[in-house]
Amino acid sequence: MTTADSGAAPGDGVSGARTPPAASRVVVVMGVAGTGKTTVGPLVADALGVPYAEGDDFHPPANIAKMSSGVPLDDADRAPWLDAIGAWARDRTDRGGVVSCSALKRAYRDRLRAAAPGVVFLHLTGDRELIAGRMAARKGHFMTTRLLDSQFATLEPLGADEAGVAVDVAPEAAVIAERAVAALRHV
Repeated sequence: MTTADSGAAPGDGVSGARTPPAASRVVVVMGVAGTGKTTVGPLVADALGVPYAEGDDFHPPANIAKMSSGVPLDDADRAPWLDAIGAWARDRTDRGGVVSCSALKRAYRDRLRAAAPGVVFLHLTGDRELIAGRMAARKGHFMTTRLLDSQFATLEPLGADEAGVAVDVAPEAAVIAERAVAALRHV
């Protein structure tokens, strides 16, 4: 894993054989609620010239109802959602794509990698107060700020052995996407 703002050399923290260009890989935009996955994801997809899939669209209605009522999902709730996202990613293998998915735990990312071994992760990171403020300002989303603490408690950042990059969400979305695309080209 590399950090976009770290000044790391291309390939730092990433082992293995030469990887395909970013545009032919599936990028999973991950992070806690409110980091901008739905905003940044399409910008990254456009820059790479690949399709974008909104991870929330893969949730069964029961999951959305549960989150709307302020109840966090458990691993059993997440399993079919992760499997659906993994199937989409597998279908995009060698053609590329970008999909949003919180992918908060290593086990969830492992499940996605099992379905689509070449996926890379774009971890949108940020300060809790900044993210809470953005969540409070958005309208019409089922995820409320009541669940933000549980999201941070569940979050397991990318490990050094995971293919991906971390990008801070403090700047505006276009800057975040630009930094993300540049960093992904070196994963």
